Amino acid sequence: MPKRLEEMLTDIWTSFLLIWITLFPYISMAPINQSKSLQTASIVGLHGTGEGQRILSRAKRGWVWNQMFVLEEFSGPEPILVGRLHTDLDAGTTNIKYILSGEGAGTIFVINDMTGDIHAMRRLDREEKAEYTLTAQVINRANDEPLEPPSEFIIKVQDINDNAPEFNSGPYNATVPEMSPVGTSVTTVTATDADDPVYGNSAKLVYSIVEGQPYFSIDPHTADIKTALPGMDREAREQYLVVIQAKDMGGHMGGLSGTTTVTITLTDINDNPPKFSQSLYHFSIPEDLGVGHVGGRVKANDRDIGDNAKSSYRIIDGDGRDVFEITADPQTQEGILRLKKPLDFETKKSYTLKVEAANIRIDPQFSSGGPFKDTATVKIAVEDSDEPPVFSMPTYLVEVHENATINSVIGQVTARDPDVTASLVRYLIDRHTDLERQFNINVDDGKITLAKPLDRETDTWHNITVTATEIRNNSQISQATVAIKVLDINDNAPEFASEYEAFLCENGKPGQVIQTVSAVDKDDPKNGHYFMYSLVPEMSNNPNFTIKNNQDNSISVLAKHNAFRRQKQEMYFLPIIVRDNGHPPMSSTNTLTIRVCGCSSDGIVQSCNVEAYVLPIGLSMGALIAILACIILLLVIVVLFVTLRRHKNEPLIIKDDEDVRENIIRYDDEGGGEEDTEAFDIATLQNPDGINGFLPRKDIKPDLQFMPRQGQHSAPNGVDVDEFINVRLHEADNDPTAPPYDSIQIYGYEGRGSVAGSLSSLETASSDSDQNFDYLREWGPRFKRLGELYSVGESDKET
Repeated sequence: MPKRLEEMLTDIWTSFLLIWITLFPYISMAPINQSKSLQTASIVGLHGTGEGQRILSRAKRGWVWNQMFVLEEFSGPEPILVGRLHTDLDAGTTNIKYILSGEGAGTIFVINDMTGDIHAMRRLDREEKAEYTLTAQVINRANDEPLEPPSEFIIKVQDINDNAPEFNSGPYNATVPEMSPVGTSVTTVTATDADDPVYGNSAKLVYSIVEGQPYFSIDPHTADIKTALPGMDREAREQYLVVIQAKDMGGHMGGLSGTTTVTITLTDINDNPPKFSQSLYHFSIPEDLGVGHVGGRVKANDRDIGDNAKSSYRIIDGDGRDVFEITADPQTQEGILRLKKPLDFETKKSYTLKVEAANIRIDPQFSSGGPFKDTATVKIAVEDSDEPPVFSMPTYLVEVHENATINSVIGQVTARDPDVTASLVRYLIDRHTDLERQFNINVDDGKITLAKPLDRETDTWHNITVTATEIRNNSQISQATVAIKVLDINDNAPEFASEYEAFLCENGKPGQVIQTVSAVDKDDPKNGHYFMYSLVPEMSNNPNFTIKNNQDNSISVLAKHNAFRRQKQEMYFLPIIVRDNGHPPMSSTNTLTIRVCGCSSDGIVQSCNVEAYVLPIGLSMGALIAILACIILLLVIVVLFVTLRRHKNEPLIIKDDEDVRENIIRYDDEGGGEEDTEAFDIATLQNPDGINGFLPRKDIKPDLQFMPRQGQHSAPNGVDVDEFINVRLHEADNDPTAPPYDSIQIYGYEGRGSVAGSLSSLETASSDSDQNFDYLREWGPRFKRLGELYSVGESDKET
């Protein structure tokens, strides 16, 4: 109750203040003509002289004397009186004149120059301009001379509540977490009022909620919006529209107001556990479903959104934990049931799983509310499918000796139909894996037989693919690989490792090793090779050579004496028998060729050729080499001599395919100028076909006698040298009797086979005047000068 009384008193005082402001100009005008002291201080203190000045200095006012006030937005039939200027010099005479200058003088504010009354001519707006600064002065009306110095004063526009509050940033959007406690700050709004915040309560704002209760509240002074209701659940209602009002005049009656809207959205928190839509799921999966394929989908729904709704799945119990696995789909948040191992209807026809879904992200604030997880049971029924035959093993290994007989059974494969029907199976060999058709298979029992002989030394392994097909359904096919290893038997005799050729020195010593011989065998016995060497029986007592076992499957061939001579016998053949230790043992006879050679004293082989035909002459090998070198040297000398001689006699004739312009002939003798016709062989420019008929140069000396023209001689002191030279040059150019004489040489040969013919203009049938050289100018800038020269020549002839 006391608070209400205080508000009422405040309203009464505010009303009195408004009435005083409105009537102040009229009240202030009343005592102007009653007291001289009021005249000088109530409006503007324009200083006078004498007693008025003493009163001003003696009286001390409590208000600002140089200010006037006018209410804004005041309108009436006549201009409003703002105030009156008065001076002590004004004794009612007409020689006093008041003038006003400054902001708005003459337009907004007009002064009566006789009485000093100031009127506002139009309605003022404080929000547009709050005060005006003007200058008042009293002058003599007769001569416009100032009677007092000018005084500056201010007219302030007093505010009235004519502007409603405005929310410049509205409408607003805000968020607050769901389940927030009461008093949680949501957002703050701000309104502005264009009225004067200093004067009165016109700009004093109070905020309130028009719509949005009881969910939210607002602080009336700070405009801070807070939650007012506990337990607001986003899953029940996500968005609220709150209307906020701002009212001036401190919220009292008569104040202006403005509103804005605030859209408040509740953000999600993880306050809901996942929940399976059903507690029991049934799935039927065919037994031929591939490993990794999807067998079914389950989903635990969560009322939350975003990361709060994400769940993980796992199998926590059941007889199919090793057969199935479950993962979460990141897009749909479903639990995807996949196959980990193949199914077999004949072995197990059903599985039972217990699946759990749990939130990945848990809010500790609600962790005490219970476990954020749920479980469901999944029953899976395995459907029987028509499966392809199944081999007893995916890969078979068969071993067979290479001497196995044709059509003998070397192995067998077996396959069965795993279905209940147990269809019979048909076997075939994929011939792409047996191009040589080395094997056959029985279509009924899968026995593999040999079709062609085997050879381990050619192919040790054979890999074939066997297919099994159901007789009842030919589309059901399976395959198995059969690796056939060919086992070795002793069917190859050993032989020399290479074709040996031994060399024996004539001066060799008895017992000297001539050659070391080893053998190879294509067979591959389990215990390795062991070779035995011997001479053929008919040469067991060979008088020239013997063999020695080196105990490493090799032997050394030794010479028995040193009486070997090339003249007697150049080459020896030694047959050697090589035998292995197989069952049965295999042997072969190999021949070693031994050549008798001439060697140095150190035993180095020098020559193995027969010298029976050259030795009787009495010349050694060194002499023969020296003779051959001399013959080669003589041949080289003869070749050089013939080459030099041919180069010396070569005529200076240009070949047909050479360009004459690219040949430079140099000679050391000095010629006699243009009259010397022997210095250069002009035959090089003639037709090669006519070289034998030499055409000499013909110089023609004219018969006319040139009479020199009498030129004008310059005065003794003349210096016209340029004219003198030009005159002599002209005389020399026009003297036909002076050498060198005009010479004509015809170059009629343009080369053999020339399609264009002769390019010479001397033999043309037409005259020079018949030719037009204007086309040279059209050939481009390179031929421009040539065209000008020919054109000038033509014009000179016409002249």
